[in-house]
Amino acid sequence: MKEELLKMPKVELHLHLDGSISVDLLSKLSGLSKDEVIRKTVSQNDVSLKDYLDRFNFVNRYLNTKEILEQVSCQLGKDLEKENVIYAEIRFAPLDYVNDKMTADDVIEAILRGLRKCHVKTNLILCMRRGMSIEENRKVVELANKYLSRGVVAVDLVGDEENYPFKDLEYLFKMCKYAQIPVTIHAGEITKRDIKDVIPYTKRIGHGIKIYDDIELMDLVKENNILLEVCPNSNIDTKNTVNYSSHPIRKLYDYGIKVCINTDNRTISDITLTEEYINLMNELDFSYADLVKMNLNAISGAFITNQEKLELEKIITK
Repeated sequence: MKEELLKMPKVELHLHLDGSISVDLLSKLSGLSKDEVIRKTVSQNDVSLKDYLDRFNFVNRYLNTKEILEQVSCQLGKDLEKENVIYAEIRFAPLDYVNDKMTADDVIEAILRGLRKCHVKTNLILCMRRGMSIEENRKVVELANKYLSRGVVAVDLVGDEENYPFKDLEYLFKMCKYAQIPVTIHAGEITKRDIKDVIPYTKRIGHGIKIYDDIELMDLVKENNILLEVCPNSNIDTKNTVNYSSHPIRKLYDYGIKVCINTDNRTISDITLTEEYINLMNELDFSYADLVKMNLNAISGAFITNQEKLELEKIITK
């Protein structure tokens, strides 16, 4: 079954660039041994989302030139190819990498160059951060508007959802709506508080799993045809669920809510999309047909044209 799932055409919509850099490449960039890189990057029974997110600090210090960003994005593209991923939306916070030698435009263009060297279809999502200044987050919206239809397809909001409510940042998404920039929003990963507030602005929610015990919210998500970008292994790493067998995706799926499967952070969660599929089949009794359906859900929610969606659907269902 593993070989069959490896060959299966896949779509991944929730994938962080800086959380998915290969250990081999990080070892080369940092000059540290692979074991030391693993110790610093791979989640090892972290006690909270904050601990999990802190691992990105180690990674990001090495992403400091255009050449390196091009290299890491190309490597990620090749890793996706190995799994027969036919379409991926890769997200990152462009302002994280700005320095005295690299502008935000340089960052975006370097990542696009690296991905163009690969044979998998990809687009970029630019991330704003909860807790970042108004001016910085507005700059991300402006960058997305500038590069829309040039490799960037949407804006995301990431970070500490518990301490930075969506309501305080809502005006940013009014800007996106006015500029007709598609958005996906991290919400419902550790608290369900923001779910009602984000729905008027998006058809996709990153994670969203905390609605599982709230019928009103599940109905609201279902009625609004919201796609949940679910990342099972990541949710285990951040202690938002205990293990695969207790993960709420089974309940959400059976309730008729649209979900798709993602790795979130391939390196930090030490997971591939194929392994996610295997675990879901083994632990939650999902079938191959269920996985196909979730890939079709992903295509339906992707930030691409209807013609592009039809082309991907043909590959998935042939």
